[in-house]
Amino acid sequence: MPSTRVVVIGAGIVGCGLADELTARGGFDVTVLEKGALPTPGGSTSHAPGLVFRTNPSRTMSTFAGRTIEKFTELGAFDPVGGLEVATTPARLADLHRKAGLAASWGVRGEIIGPQRCGELWPLLDTDRILGGFHTPDDGLARAVDAADAMARRAAARGARILDRHTVTGITRDGNRVTGVVTDRGTFAADVVISAAGFWGPVIGAMAGVTVPLLPLAHQYATTAPVPQLAGAAGELPILRHQDRDLYFRTHQDRIGIGSYAHRPMPVDPFTTEGSELAFTDEDFAPSWDDAGALLPALRQGAVDHAFNGIFSFTPDGMPLLGESRELRGFWLAEAVWVTHSAGVAEAVADWLTYGRPPLDLHECELGRFETAQLTALYIAGRSAQSFIEVYDIVHPLQPLEQPRPLRTSPFHPRQRELGAHFLEGGGWERPHWYEANAPLAAGLTLPDRDPWSARHWSPIAAAEALATRERVALYDMTPLRRLEVTGPGSLDLLQRMTTNQQARTPGAVTYTLLLDEGGGIRSDLTVARLGPDRFQLGANSPADLDWLARHAPEGVHVRDITAGTCCIGVWGPLARELVQPLTPDDFSHTGFGYFRAKETTVGHVPVTALRVSYVGELGWELYTSADLGLRLWDTLWDAGRDLGVVAAGRSAFNSLRLEKGYRAWGQDMTADDSPYEAGIGFAVRLGKGDFLGRAALDPERVRRRLTCLTLDDPAAVVLGKEPVYVDGEAGGYVTSAGYGYTIGRCIAYAWLPSALPPGTGVHIEYFGEKIAATVAEEPLVDPQMDRIRR
Repeated sequence: MPSTRVVVIGAGIVGCGLADELTARGGFDVTVLEKGALPTPGGSTSHAPGLVFRTNPSRTMSTFAGRTIEKFTELGAFDPVGGLEVATTPARLADLHRKAGLAASWGVRGEIIGPQRCGELWPLLDTDRILGGFHTPDDGLARAVDAADAMARRAAARGARILDRHTVTGITRDGNRVTGVVTDRGTFAADVVISAAGFWGPVIGAMAGVTVPLLPLAHQYATTAPVPQLAGAAGELPILRHQDRDLYFRTHQDRIGIGSYAHRPMPVDPFTTEGSELAFTDEDFAPSWDDAGALLPALRQGAVDHAFNGIFSFTPDGMPLLGESRELRGFWLAEAVWVTHSAGVAEAVADWLTYGRPPLDLHECELGRFETAQLTALYIAGRSAQSFIEVYDIVHPLQPLEQPRPLRTSPFHPRQRELGAHFLEGGGWERPHWYEANAPLAAGLTLPDRDPWSARHWSPIAAAEALATRERVALYDMTPLRRLEVTGPGSLDLLQRMTTNQQARTPGAVTYTLLLDEGGGIRSDLTVARLGPDRFQLGANSPADLDWLARHAPEGVHVRDITAGTCCIGVWGPLARELVQPLTPDDFSHTGFGYFRAKETTVGHVPVTALRVSYVGELGWELYTSADLGLRLWDTLWDAGRDLGVVAAGRSAFNSLRLEKGYRAWGQDMTADDSPYEAGIGFAVRLGKGDFLGRAALDPERVRRRLTCLTLDDPAAVVLGKEPVYVDGEAGGYVTSAGYGYTIGRCIAYAWLPSALPPGTGVHIEYFGEKIAATVAEEPLVDPQMDRIRR
């Protein structure tokens, strides 16, 4: 069988890593093209400070960093000097406790230490300024140029061609498939092209007709003259980060390197920029030099010996860009990757190309994660610059974007504003989290006080909205829920092959099902409504779902995203039928419109597609219509529901209700790392229906861990997600999603834990350094017999 011809563009740390990983696996004919002169071609790798640290809010990024440490250690290009983050404010010290929890969740060694211990690790510190620190002994410094050179040499020894001084000038294609790379020294045929060009990625993308959503930005790095207090030091000191002033430090023997994110964003045009080091701007660095001297008094009498503004890549969400382009098949990206994560990324992309799936969940990194509205030049520039500003900021998990807002709004937005909606943002959508109009409903509620962190982006009004949904009826804006349409002869066969549940049902059936990858991991979950013999409406999650189905669709089957032209209202609560039935000519009784069924009907003057499904555990329907009729639909329901006490309810109440019902959220509770049986949704798998993608990898008996429902013992305690869970005193798993259950009167947390924990088992969740008692619970916590939904 002929080898797959792979051309990698860029011989930096990622490109060389890819060459090493691909040649190690075999089956690839690898060529690496580099416009600079090796071994220091002049990209970001050549000047990278080499910091490698594993603690990250993303488990995937933490795994990448861990693998980078392992591989660079193997190559002799890593110095395990450890890492130290110091706090000079109470807010930062609290955040370090949160980071220590993240480290425990992902299996990273780390501990909170006092000022004295910080001074022992970094003797130059002014410990009077420090409140505490977070020490990670296994972090350290990568010698990036040495690592890249070693990997390039290994790849070359296995047959790879590593060609420097080759400037890429074009990408060739046949239709929508890549065929090669054109350089100033010839053309190289290819089955696969991987752009690992660093901050020049947008230039290569433009040649391929692919938007590469990254912004090159200059970042200041200065190296001091020799510091007498470092003379005779045994080895390098730990990486030091002073995030209260957006600074990091590393030693270069008897000198100190200082990196600053405190200055203004300095974007760079990759189309006109040749080198990766720009002239140093002293005026931008002056405040940082003062801050450095305040933390390290030895620098007050020192001076900067060498400095530059070094260019590297930022994306709108701060994550890498990995995977195959939707526009040009065979054209892959491995961009916006820092040295910290480089070897892990190279390994993952190589596995992806070799086996058809990466070795870990990459949904946060996949190129296809961005919405169309997030791929405009202004959005990429603005959000990527903000990512630079926020590198060392304390960012709450619910913190919304500030700009551009509003970007995407549902047709109901005018009414939501009239009701005092408090909007957060997701996928560019304005999403109401609660409505100030409901504040009087919360006035009589008794709720426990919240700590400052969990009180951010929360209101007691959410409790009133949740209870109104349980007791009466509420309207939820479900417009941001992605909607796909699959049509044409062969649509049923496609969905049977791609999803886990039985789709060969009569028109009008609704099915909850899963998209799996080849390894049986959960790529997404879907709600599939069969509206006709060859017409299906799908409730999906990310843009990647569209791409995944479209890739596998045969000729004649059309998969398209209909979200932007449609809208949806969830009408849920025990009075939902009393609200909707008088407005429609169709029978909405339980016998006339059963659970998980669909109808095309009208509500007032508005044609709708009604699905009898519920993500909040109450009777009701999702009502879909075209965007132009959305406002009329809202007003019709609102006016008819006044006498029933209808309320508008937001995402905060929604999340509470779905946790009480045990409904999973893909991307939080389950990903491609998880099997349906471990995630507790094996009911959505029909092994007997015939073959489907991922079926061969499924084994209902292979359950090593489970997504487990926990309730916190203290009704006043709250956790938010990603906290470590301790079983018998040892970190045994982590929280995926959590929220207060207003029906049951305590916080609910779902967590990945060992499978052998029965209900009633006591565990502890670490929240900002405090161990909070919790108990394994039977699920669902509310209405286990489904009586409220199926009434």
